[in-house]
This record gives sequence, C-alpha cells and structure tokens, in this order.
Amino acid sequence: MSRPILLRSSSRRPLFTSQILLFCAAFAVVSSAQTVAPKLIPQPRELHSSGDIALHSATITVPRADTADLFAAQNLGEALMQRGIAVAPSAGKPDLTITLLRADSDLAAQTLQQHHLTFTPAMDAEGYILIADRTSVIIIGKSSAGIFYGAQTLKQLVTREDGATKLWLGTIRDWPAMKYRGIDDDLSRGPFPTLAFQKHQLDVFAAYKVNLYSPYFEHTLAYASQPLAAIPGSSLTRAEAQELVAYASRLHITIVPEQEAFGHLHHILTYEKYSDLAETPHGHVLAPGQSQTQQLINSWFTQIAEDFPGPFLHVGADETFELGTGRTQSEVAKRGLGPVYADFLTTIHTTLAPLHRRLLFWGDVATSDPSAVPNLPKDMIAIPWIYWHQDNYDNNITPFKNAGIETWVAPGDANWKVVYPLGAVALDNISGFVESGQRLGSTGELTTVWNDDGEGLFNQDWFGVLFSAAAGWQPGKSPSEPYQSAFGTDFYGDTSGRIDQAEAELIAAEKLIDVSDDAFWVDPWSKPGIAKGNKMRANIPLARLHAEKAIELLETARAAEPGLREPAAIDAMELGARRIDFIGLKFQLADEMAAAYAKAYALKDDPKHDTEARETLYSISSMNGRCQDLRDGYSMIKNLYRDSWIAENRPYWLDNVLVRYDLRIQLWQQRGETIDRLITNWQETKVLPTPQEAGIPATPAQP
Repeated sequence: MSRPILLRSSSRRPLFTSQILLFCAAFAVVSSAQTVAPKLIPQPRELHSSGDIALHSATITVPRADTADLFAAQNLGEALMQRGIAVAPSAGKPDLTITLLRADSDLAAQTLQQHHLTFTPAMDAEGYILIADRTSVIIIGKSSAGIFYGAQTLKQLVTREDGATKLWLGTIRDWPAMKYRGIDDDLSRGPFPTLAFQKHQLDVFAAYKVNLYSPYFEHTLAYASQPLAAIPGSSLTRAEAQELVAYASRLHITIVPEQEAFGHLHHILTYEKYSDLAETPHGHVLAPGQSQTQQLINSWFTQIAEDFPGPFLHVGADETFELGTGRTQSEVAKRGLGPVYADFLTTIHTTLAPLHRRLLFWGDVATSDPSAVPNLPKDMIAIPWIYWHQDNYDNNITPFKNAGIETWVAPGDANWKVVYPLGAVALDNISGFVESGQRLGSTGELTTVWNDDGEGLFNQDWFGVLFSAAAGWQPGKSPSEPYQSAFGTDFYGDTSGRIDQAEAELIAAEKLIDVSDDAFWVDPWSKPGIAKGNKMRANIPLARLHAEKAIELLETARAAEPGLREPAAIDAMELGARRIDFIGLKFQLADEMAAAYAKAYALKDDPKHDTEARETLYSISSMNGRCQDLRDGYSMIKNLYRDSWIAENRPYWLDNVLVRYDLRIQLWQQRGETIDRLITNWQETKVLPTPQEAGIPATPAQP
C-alpha cells in the first residue's frame, strides 16, 4: 500500500499556496545521449525531445491550491509509486521540481515567454504545455482538465528501464482534435463488471485522455420505480451509480448512461407486466403508440438524470428490426418504416425534454431509411456506427450533417463473438472512421465494446480501446504503427517489446484461421465443424505457431519483469492465445482421429497388423489419446477463463459460459469411452464398426 502524500504550505515560496513532496528511489542523475523521442499514447501535437535523465527525487507543487489541480498532483504521485518509485516526506532539497500552473498566473506567463510558447483558443478547454528540463517540469493549462492531461502525459515520460527510473526531457504543446472521446461498454449481455473494476477502467481511460464513459444498459440498471427486470447481483444500483459518477468526475470523465428505449429490450419484455408494450410477444422492440410506453421511458430516464448529472442521455434506438412486424404493422405499411421510427424518437425527445439533457441515439437509420433523418429533432446527437472496413465512411455521417444534426462516430473494438479481439480490424476501422468524423465535423467518437456472445472479457479489449483514445485525441487519420510500438511500454510497463510482439503474433494468427466463438465451440465432426475445418486446414499449423509464440513471449515477459502492470490483462491475453491455439489443435486432432480410425478399420482383419491396428485405435482414446487431449484442453481453458472472469466481473452469468466447457469436456469424455468399448470389443470379436457407425467422419474430412 502506498504511503500518503503530504500537503504543506510553503513559506519559502510565496507564489505556492501548497505543495506535494515526492521523493523517488535514489539514482544518480546523468545526461542521456539518446535522441529518439519518447513513445506516447496519444501522440502529442508538438513534441521536442532533448534526451532523458535518471530520476532522483522530485517535488510536485500546486501554487493555486485548486482542488482539481491538487487531485491531479495526487493522481500523478500515485502513478509514480505504482511504477515502483518510493515516496517519502521531504528531507532536503529535491533534484527535480514539478509545478502545476494555471496559464493566467504570473509564473506561467513568465515561463511561456521565456520558452517562446503560446496558448491558442483551441487549447483552452483541455490543452496543456509541458516543459521538462534537468531540474524542473512545468505543466501549464488554462483549465483543470488541461493540467490533468498534462500530468497524464508526464506519467508516460517517467519510465523504468534496467532497474532505473528515467525522465524524458523536452517540451510538449498539446490539445485534442475531438471534444468528446469515449468508450461505450456493454453491461447487458453477460459480463457485468465489479464496481472496483469499473473504477479501474475509469483510471485507465483518464490516463489516456478519454473523457466519456458510456455504460450500456438494457435491463441491468436498478430502477426504484421499476425494480422487476434488474438482475439481482448483476445490476448497477443507485448508490453504485452515484459513487461511480463522483469517482469519474475527479478524472474529468463524464458518464453518459445508455438505456435502450426502443429496441434491444427483450429481457424487459419477457415479463408479463410489460407485455402490452411489446411490438411482438416477448420480443425486442417497444411498440410506438402504446399508451404506457412513454410512461415507462420517462420513469427510467427521470431516475437516470438524477443519478447521472451529466449533459447527455443516450436512448439507444438501434436495430429495431421488429418494428412493423406486430402492433405497428398496418401503420408501417401505410406510412413507411422511417416515418414511424422518426415519430417515435421524436416522441421520446418530447417526453424527456423536461430533463434538459442532450439526447444521443444510434444512427443506423441513416442507412436503413435516410429519408427519415430530416424529420428527427435537430438538437439530438446522432451516433452512426460502423465496425468493419470501408474505403470511405462519409456516407454514414453526411445524412445527419446535411440535416443539421450533430454527430459522434462509433467504431468498434472488434471483440464480439471471437475468442480474442481482432486487432487488425479494430485498428483499421477506428482510424478510418474517426478520421472521417473529424473531417466532417463530428464532435466526438464513442468506440464500442459489445458482448453479444456473453463471453467478452474487457481485459482483452485494452489494445483496441486505447487506440481509439489516441485516435480521438490526435488530428487526422491515426497511423497504427507508432501505437503498436508504444502500447506494451505505456500500458504494461514492458520495455522489452515482448508484449507488443505477442499482440502482433495474435493478429497474424487471426488472419490465418477462424477465431470465432463458433470455431472454438463447434464439434469438428459435425457438418458445420467439417466445413470450418476444410476452410482453414492448410493455415492451421502456421496460425498455431503464431499463437504459441505469443504464449511464450508473455510467459517470458512475466519472468523477466515481475513488476509488469496490468497482470490480469496479461492473463486475459494469454487466455486468448491459448484459445486460438486450441481451435487449431482441435481440428488437427479431429483429422488425425478420422485418419487413424480409417487405418485401423482397413487393418482390422489382418492378424499380422493386430498390434498396429490396436495402437492406432489407442491414439484415438487412451491415457494420451486425442479424445482425452480435447477433453483436457477444454478443462484447462475453462479454469483460465473462470479466473479471468472473476478478475473483473460479478459472478452472475459465468455459469452460462462454464456449462459450455462442461458439455465439451463431457462430449470428448463420452467419445473416448465409446472408443474404449470398441477397442475392447474388437480385441475379443475382431468386429469393428464402420467409421460412419462409430460416428467418425471419413478421411480426408469432407462435408
């Protein structure tokens, strides 16, 4: 546990009303001959590096004693301690002074003039200037957010290498390209994080200059007036929501709650109480025109507005596929889908107007029915979403831009329905869509994390999520290469490059074989499984080598640097690598078993080859048989998966995933026992069923 940071008034420095004294582990201060600039996420607008020094001791001073700036200093000090830097009360003159200054102070003006640096209007809200030399670091901002973000950059300038702590020197002048930079996190389809993990998410988001967090709710927010649908033990309570808001506000993060208010409400509409509100019985979509619908929406968002006092409310309204198939069928047939959709969204807007918040909604209506867009309220914010590569993303934004509606863009982390997020897909989609948004005047970006499969682990999502943080801050199209080379150092504290290489190995494996959840769970002897095997068989060996190399790199990185940050995320990354490797192994073993059985069947009547036939059958099932290999593989991964789940989530829903492991373990255990009986019977009777009778595909595997 870290020791407290002492706050003291300073009589020796009348400009400073308080100061925080930080003393770091003692290392000799030396100059550095390095000329390479530090790798930072996001990359600053202007950075002039002049080498580095070994960090010896430091004092953080906060002249204005502003509460927010004092918190920025405390946050900075805690980060230094987490990086292994000892902190103690002052006992003498420090070697380095870190000063957090507001731009309107005399000292800030003198410093800026001395270094020929200026603030522009674009820097007012969140921009900062950082000046680091051999004896001092000065961070200047016009706002508390600017001071805070300058401190976050300073964290990355302080690194540990070969047991020593060093500080990069130089000047930085920086400000964001987009006003709103956020993460949308699915809390409704399986994993639901603990409050402690959500706070950790906020800490990390803030460190990379994210200023919005949007938790996604369908039925997992506890409502005092509508308590029926919230999942016991896996819903955010009012007290937790208020605690989360207070925690986020100090980190300059606004929480934007999303409660679906149109579609994606199946878990609400399965209750009889709400049956009259559904477009179709126990369906997914609220039916426009039902008298109680707006009352329900109003009751939800009235509480949300009380508990989340930010300027925005997100009403969802995406993928309303059932609209027009039930209660509104005649209305949609008469007027069209787009007008009915637009009218209901407008009605929601009217219902929630007394709350005085900007309403956000998902903008897929721009592609489903662009003619509806001009009829939407102009003070809403549309969030078009696209999660895959497009040569040009502009058409997803321009219908709203032309209608005078503000937009944010929503790329995706490419984490859903796969055993590990598709890194290359995420980098490409985020960089392209965010660039388009910046160019067309979108004021924000909201990168999405979805758990459609109920299996998602957020600790596997950091690579894509933090690239989106960089892309929203940096101007233009963010290149992936600088980010990929900086991620392991900045996030994990791995200066060896092993974790970055492990991520690259996983990206390479994902390009070779199917890494979907379907591929992981499918029976390789089923018709769908045989089809999947046929498609990727040739690439499996190389894909497995990439995944196994990633595992080795992660294990070596851990052993070489026991103090790496984010150990649970490293565990989750290794879990992804092992699941990818197991996908390949499963299809290889399935082929080997089919070939082995065909060979044994061909030799079954030849006494000269009894031993060969027997051993061939034992390769399918025995102490080291392929059936047992698959059973053991699912069992091992099940335990790793459980550990990673518990590291971030509440227990609810975990059993829904673990039962799938249990069923696969049982499947291969039963198949092994069946083969055992066939072997025993053959040895006694010399009768062996055909592969088809034994339930084993012919070889080579064909659909």
